[in-house]
Order: sequence, then C-alpha cells, then structure tokens
Amino acid sequence: MIYVRYADTPIGRLTLTSNGEALTGLVFEEERHPRSREGAVETADPILIDAERQVQEYFGKWRRSFDLPLRPEGTEFQREVWRLLGQIPFGETISYLELARRLGNEKAVRAVGMANGRNPISIVIPCHRVIGADGNLVGYGGGLWRKEYLLELEGVGENRLF
Repeated sequence: MIYVRYADTPIGRLTLTSNGEALTGLVFEEERHPRSREGAVETADPILIDAERQVQEYFGKWRRSFDLPLRPEGTEFQREVWRLLGQIPFGETISYLELARRLGNEKAVRAVGMANGRNPISIVIPCHRVIGADGNLVGYGGGLWRKEYLLELEGVGENRLF
C-alpha cells in the first residue's frame, strides 16, 4: 500500500509518500522523473505526518537534520549515492566530483549526477547540496531556483560558493 500526503512549502507543493513503515518519496509537484502512485491512498499516515512536520520545521529554520525512517527505491549504486548525500552536513556543499571520489571512483561523476537526479526523497536526502566542481549551481530536478533557495535557507548563499 502506498500512502500519500501533500505539503505546501515556500518552494511549492510537495508530494510525500510512505509504505506505512518508512518515507519512500518527497518530490516536487512537477517532478522530472515521475514515479507511479497508482492506488495511493491519501491518509493520516503517522510517517507522513511526521515527515511533513519535520519539513515545515526545516523551512522555518528550526530543523537542520531529519529523523525519519527512509526507504528510497533504486539500484544498489543509487542507494549508495543517496546514503553519501545524507552525510553532507546542513549548510555545506560538495561537488559531484567529490561525491564520486567518496564512492571510490572519480570517473563515475556522470553516473553520480544521474543517481543524484533520481533521488526520490528530495530535501531529506539533500541532493541540493551537490554543486559543480567550479562552484556553480548545476542540475536540480526541482529547478535551479529551488536549489538556490534551499542553499540560501541553509546559509550557503551567505558564503557564496556558487
């Protein structure tokens, strides 16, 4: 069973999904890589209620990290990239090249970028914290304006790494 809940945020409406045990999705309304929500039930699932609360706290600048059970669906490589994304601290950025190095293969930059773009749990798995090697903002499924908003929310814009 897929449970769904919608949350309005300063950067648009988010769709949150759960399997009843863990958060499986957090995407922007106009996501680049749509996932099937066939048969999804809009309900007061406790996972989704908690996820929405934590996301709203993040946007309110009361939360710097998330404490939610996560179950993103993807390949083993994608899940490893997403695990490493979860280790990037609030308010910090790294390059796609650095992320590939952390995987042990700096030649995998393009694959890392593709896995980053397929992240099914945006914001909570902070793919917005990955930038180009030259410090520029590049590639974000929700649009670069959202990436810039999230980084500025975290104080990165103050140091202008991009």
